[in-house]
Amino acid sequence: MNQKGRLARVCHAGLTELDLIQTLEGKVSNDEKREILNHALQQQAHVEQARMENGLSILASVGSTAPFIGLFGTVWGIMNALKEITASGSASLDVVAGPIGEALIATAVGIATAVPAVLAYNYFLRKVRLSSATMNNFASAFQLLALKSGAISNRQTGN
Repeated sequence: MNQKGRLARVCHAGLTELDLIQTLEGKVSNDEKREILNHALQQQAHVEQARMENGLSILASVGSTAPFIGLFGTVWGIMNALKEITASGSASLDVVAGPIGEALIATAVGIATAVPAVLAYNYFLRKVRLSSATMNNFASAFQLLALKSGAISNRQTGN
């Protein structure tokens, strides 16, 4: 079944497990039934969280490495600028300004890449955490509803 949302998939996992639990009537204790349902709900919640986290590592990597790549480009550019200065034999502003300015562009590009990547990473990480909390709350509410409905008995038995 192809549900449209994360909570729908968690719900489907719980309903599927409740169907399975009904076939185990008399074979497992009520505590075991609750544990089986809890495991199914939590497992699907973990699958959904992993699905949401897909791609976050790329944003984190871009955000953390881009400034260093820009700095490397700046150092490389300054080295080339110094070679040009040495070759021309003059350290006048005309000779120095152009190559040094070009070298600093690499730092600017690195920072301009890193800042949006870090902001996006933080935004999506917050969304993942909020969604994860929502799924955990949903799983708890699902279990409570299963208990209240009698799908899983709340009484202790000698099974």
